[in-house]
Amino acid sequence: MKNPITGKIYDIQGFSVQDGPGIRTTVFLKGCPLRCPWCHSPESQQFKSQLCWMEMRCVGVDLCGLCLEACPKGAIHPGERVYSELKKKEMQSVVVDRDLCDDCGECAKVCYAEALYMCGKDYTVSEVIDRVIKDKPFYDKSGGGVTISGGEALAQPEFTLALLKACKENGLHVALDTTGFAKWELVKQTLPYVDLYLYDLKHMDSQKHQTVIGVPNERILENAKRIAEAGGKLQVRIPVIPQFNDSRENIKKTGEFCKTLGDAVTLIQLLPYHNLGNMKYERLGRKALLLEAKPPSDRKMNVLKELLEGMGLPVSIH
Repeated sequence: MKNPITGKIYDIQGFSVQDGPGIRTTVFLKGCPLRCPWCHSPESQQFKSQLCWMEMRCVGVDLCGLCLEACPKGAIHPGERVYSELKKKEMQSVVVDRDLCDDCGECAKVCYAEALYMCGKDYTVSEVIDRVIKDKPFYDKSGGGVTISGGEALAQPEFTLALLKACKENGLHVALDTTGFAKWELVKQTLPYVDLYLYDLKHMDSQKHQTVIGVPNERILENAKRIAEAGGKLQVRIPVIPQFNDSRENIKKTGEFCKTLGDAVTLIQLLPYHNLGNMKYERLGRKALLLEAKPPSDRKMNVLKELLEGMGLPVSIH
């Protein structure tokens, strides 16, 4: 008997209102070919399951310490005694040696406080469908549905295609949140099962796109054109990143490109930069965001919104 297709997922978020129309359930897959310096979901970048460490949850070595014995690599050690403002007492926390840790997850199995936990779990298509179908009454009342996101969902092609198909077979509205960086042959296969593409456009200059993000943009732009030509619908997302793509010139060029896509573009979302993902880097034992900048002001965002609206494009700020 053939083993069922599985995908590596790091979160399934219900009652989402940011990932397409209506109330939605968003399925977040691990793995992404891009490396945006402002990424607020670093746990989405690698394909493997990863150990996360949330110090504020730890009850301390005095009360527990099971992780010290559970780790087969000896990667967890007693830390310094510190005063916990949250627990209002002194305690000895632990330290994870990331050079020794191989993300095996043995420590997470014994951490009842869930200070140590694994990010990334294998799901079958049927397991995901069983989860998202529970929210169908909310989709039906709000015009919502399921959004498949990442990372980059198309970086797990077999699983994503099977999941998209299963969602449609269950009568669900389906959105695919994508960077657009995938072979057209793969994107083309998604067309019968996707009602709306949430499509990132980060910069119109391919060289700058390559330098900052790690990949050029020609494939991304070409796929957007082909989706539009095939009758697909696009909700274009532009992350507004200071000192990268927030100039009037780049936003205007992005708008001009969107105009060439015609009625395929249902909405352009301007997404202001924020640094709320910094703590996630710490949980993974990584340095914080490579980009440190102030979020764009409301005035800046409104200026860019008015620029695109002046070109006859539908725009919102999220």
